[in-house]
Amino acid sequence: MEDDKTVVELKAKSGTDGRLFGSIPSKQIASALDKQYGIKLDKRKIELAEPIKVAGYTNVPVKLHAEVTARIRVHVSEK
Repeated sequence: MEDDKTVVELKAKSGTDGRLFGSIPSKQIASALDKQYGIKLDKRKIELAEPIKVAGYTNVPVKLHAEVTARIRVHVSEK
């Protein structure tokens, strides 16, 4: 799942400086991953230290197993 072709696309309202009005929590990322790629993932497996608050690309770690961690790229763009 860690290639440049697998990018979770999300849209959010943001200001002129790229900061979002609100934030993108792990639940929204899990929902988008399911909708865009058909991959069901428990939001608790997404190890987001804090919700995403800026537009652009973010690498998000995902704990698949006790010893296996992958990363997904999340792209947040303006609505």
